Amino acid sequence: MFGSPTAIPSNSPHLRRSGSRPILSDLGIKLKGEAGNNFEEGSVNLGELFEMKTANSPMQVAAIMPFPILLRRFKVLLFIVWGFGCCKIGWDSVMRMSVDLRDLFLYEAFLYYNPLLLVTMMVWLWGVNLWVFAQSGVSYMKIFDLDQNHLTHREIWKSATWMTIIVPTSMTAYLYLYSHGEVSLAASQPVLLYAIVVMVLLFPFDIFYLSSRYYLLRTLWRIFLPLQPISFSDFFLADILTSMAKVFSDLERSVCRMVHRQVATIAWFEADSVCGSHSIAIPLVLVFPYMCRFLQCLRQYKDTKEKTTLLNALKYSTAVPVIFLSALKYHVLPDRWTNIFRPLWLLSSVVNSLYSFYWDVARDWDLSGFTRIFKFSKQYICSNLLYGRQWVYFWVLGSNLVLRCTWTYKLSAHLRHNYLTVFTITALEILRRFQWIFFRVENEWNKIKSGMQVSMSDIPKEEDKLIGSSN
Repeated sequence: MFGSPTAIPSNSPHLRRSGSRPILSDLGIKLKGEAGNNFEEGSVNLGELFEMKTANSPMQVAAIMPFPILLRRFKVLLFIVWGFGCCKIGWDSVMRMSVDLRDLFLYEAFLYYNPLLLVTMMVWLWGVNLWVFAQSGVSYMKIFDLDQNHLTHREIWKSATWMTIIVPTSMTAYLYLYSHGEVSLAASQPVLLYAIVVMVLLFPFDIFYLSSRYYLLRTLWRIFLPLQPISFSDFFLADILTSMAKVFSDLERSVCRMVHRQVATIAWFEADSVCGSHSIAIPLVLVFPYMCRFLQCLRQYKDTKEKTTLLNALKYSTAVPVIFLSALKYHVLPDRWTNIFRPLWLLSSVVNSLYSFYWDVARDWDLSGFTRIFKFSKQYICSNLLYGRQWVYFWVLGSNLVLRCTWTYKLSAHLRHNYLTVFTITALEILRRFQWIFFRVENEWNKIKSGMQVSMSDIPKEEDKLIGSSN
C-alpha cells in the first residue's frame, strides 16, 4: 500500500500557492511537466528537499534574525559611551575653573539648558502617557480630535531621544569651550541651540512631523488668544503649561541675556540689571500661563453658562497673589516684607495649594477611573502592579497634595536662589502633571463613552419602528 506510486496532480491546491510554480516531489516516481514530458532535472526527492531546507533555513535565521538585536545593542552602547563622554568632559571643564567663579558659571549654564532639559523630560513622559492609553483602550485620538497622521508613542520617544542627545551635547560644548578660554564660541552654543529649536518648530516644509508641529502651534495660538470656543486640547495643554511656568521664566531670562549679549559673562550678576533676578519680567512671565487659563474659563462660561467654569477661573486667580507678593520682597523694605507681605504670601500659598488639590480630585478626576486606566489588553508588569491596587489611590492623592504645596516654592521668586532645588521641584511638578494626565484623560474618555451610550439609546429600535408603522 505504501510502496505503490501515487499520482498527484501538479495543479493540486494542496501542493502549491496560487500563482506559484508546481511543487516537484517524488515518492519513488517523477512528476510530469506541463507538456507531459518527464524531466530528470525537475525531479526532487523528499530527502533532497529536506537537506536543502535544513541547510539553508538555519543559516538564514542566524544571518537575519540577530541583526535588529545587534543594532539595538550597538545603539545602546553608543549612547552609554556618549553619556560617559559628556559627563567626563563636563566634569573636567568645571574642575578647571576657580572655586570663586565655579558656582556662578554653573548657575548661568544651568539657566540656559534647564528649560530644554525639562521640556525633554515632559516629552518622554508624554510618550509614556500615550503608550498607556493605547494599551488600556483609551481613544486619545478621539479625545484630542487627532487625524490619522498623529504621532504615536514610538515617534514621541524618537523625538525625545534626539532632544536627549542634542541638549546635553550643546551644554557640554559650552562648558568645554568656556573653561578653555573660547568665550565667544561658548556664548554661541546656547544661541545656536535655541535658534535650531525655533527653526524646527516653524519649518514650513513637510519634514519633522509637519502636521503635528502645526497642530501644536495652532493650539498654542488658541491658548494665547482664547477668542474662540475652547476645546479639550486647548485647556488640556494650557493646564500643562501652568506646570511649566518656571520653564517660561528661565526662557525669558535666557533670551534676555542673549539679546543683550550677556551670555558667558557676569554682566547679569547685578540683581537690578535688565536680566537680573529682580526683574519685573519674572513674575509677569510666571503668571502668564495662569492668566491664559483664567481667560479660557471665562470664555467657557460665555459659551456654556456653567457656574463651575467661574469656580475654575477662581482657582487659577489664586496663583496671582502668590507670585506677585513673592516678587514684592525685592521692592519693599525688609520690615514691611516680614510683618505684612510675608504672612499674606503664606496665606495665599495655602489657599492656592488646597484649592488646586480639591479641584484635581473633585472635578478633574473621577475616582472610579483609578481601577480601569491600567487594565491593559496585554499583560505587562505595569498592569500587574497598578491595576486594581488600593495603594494607587493613596499614592496619587498623597503625592498630588504634597507636590501641590511644594510647587508654591517654585512660584516664589525670593525662594529661587538654589537652582538645583528649584530644578528638582520643577521636575517633581512635571511628574505630578504626568500622573494627573492619566486620570484627567480617563475621566474625559468615560464622559465620551457615556454620551455615546446615551445617543445610542435614543435611537428607536427596529421593532418599535415596525409597531409604530403598523399602528
